[in-house]
Amino acid sequence: MKITKFGGSSLANAFQIQKVCNIVLSDEDRKVMVVSAPGKRTKDDTKVTDLLIAVAKARLAGESYKDDLDKVIARYEEIADELGIKQVMPDIIERLSSIAAADYTDDIKYLDSVKAMGEDCCARLVAFYLTNEGHKAKYCNPAECGLYLKHDAAGKAVILDETYTNLAKLKDDTDSLLVFPGFYGVSKDNEIITFSRGGSDITGSILAAALNAEVYENWTDVDNVFAVNPNLVKNPFPITEITYDEMRELSYAGFSVLHEEAIYPVFKNGIPLNIRNTNNPSAKGTWIVSKRSHYDSLVTGIAGDKGFCTVTVSKYMMNRQVGFLAALLKIFSDEAISIDHIPSGIDTVTIVLRKKYFTPEKEAIIVERIKNELGCKVSVDRDLAIVMIVGEAMANSVGIMARAASALSNAGINLRIVNQGASEISMMFGVSESYCSYAVRVLYKELFRY
Repeated sequence: MKITKFGGSSLANAFQIQKVCNIVLSDEDRKVMVVSAPGKRTKDDTKVTDLLIAVAKARLAGESYKDDLDKVIARYEEIADELGIKQVMPDIIERLSSIAAADYTDDIKYLDSVKAMGEDCCARLVAFYLTNEGHKAKYCNPAECGLYLKHDAAGKAVILDETYTNLAKLKDDTDSLLVFPGFYGVSKDNEIITFSRGGSDITGSILAAALNAEVYENWTDVDNVFAVNPNLVKNPFPITEITYDEMRELSYAGFSVLHEEAIYPVFKNGIPLNIRNTNNPSAKGTWIVSKRSHYDSLVTGIAGDKGFCTVTVSKYMMNRQVGFLAALLKIFSDEAISIDHIPSGIDTVTIVLRKKYFTPEKEAIIVERIKNELGCKVSVDRDLAIVMIVGEAMANSVGIMARAASALSNAGINLRIVNQGASEISMMFGVSESYCSYAVRVLYKELFRY
């Protein structure tokens, strides 16, 4: 069995949807397809998910959302008309209208329920089209199939263990091509919960793990994962094979081809993940595997991401104070703040975390607690980008760190943080946000010699 997931660009219009369906039908092992919401038709277009967010925000602000909702309906009407399935639209319109107009007591839950309709309506439309074309296809409702989620302390969607058992029952339906909406699941109280943006990747990974698939195919709009963001350099080096660990590091640091949380479900079950191009299905794509069979280059990839900040804590003789770090981390834990990196010195320790979680309100509480409870000096820097160099082959090589640091220095980029991962497959550099893309280009030029 192969699980296939198609991104928004692969489902942007009727022509793309026909292309997607032909890909799925060309291989009888492709039993389950996960769909995103329709993406941009042109560079200046708006994704359906963004249109739905506008609907929700207008409603929450007490304003009329009719025009925004009409834009969403128009997108599906255009697709349905070109596919010759206008009869599906009354169901989709009723679904969109009822969710948008539903009573709510929680803004976040309401926003989740509206956002999820992009994937949900797309799945209904695709399943209807396949059936209309004479194929046995079935729309899968995440609630009925038991894709259960909950929010953790930080508000992030977490998969309940029973989800895998519930979804495994889909194996019993051997006659139908199953069309599953990505991006969302439900709570045990049947309330919609969405993953973060790009979360359809996670849905596909969950299904692949639950059904013990042979492979998880993630279809997008590029032939390969590249060693660097193709928007930053011309003709970037293509990656043909990469490990789960390498991909996890690169996704964390800004690789947008795959959601960083999509790795774990297939990783724990040893299921290979194949990145493929909907617009060039003959290309073999990039394979994400447990263990590589070959290395195309010493460095696998370079990525950078903005939106980080640091909390630097200073105290003389810190290293002699037993339990100091545990006490410091407990303060962050009490405020439900996850920590990304902890570079340290003898009398200082720096906490690296995402700005979006470290709100000004959280900052005020945490800084005050550190000063009062631990008697430390505290400084906060909100202008930080993380640039990562990733590659398993680096663990057995000498001089990569020296070359990278020298290249950044010669380019006039000040290094605020330098840290090597314990596994030695990654090196992290902290730079000012304004230097993020420039630093990635400098490192790529040095390490790939283009």
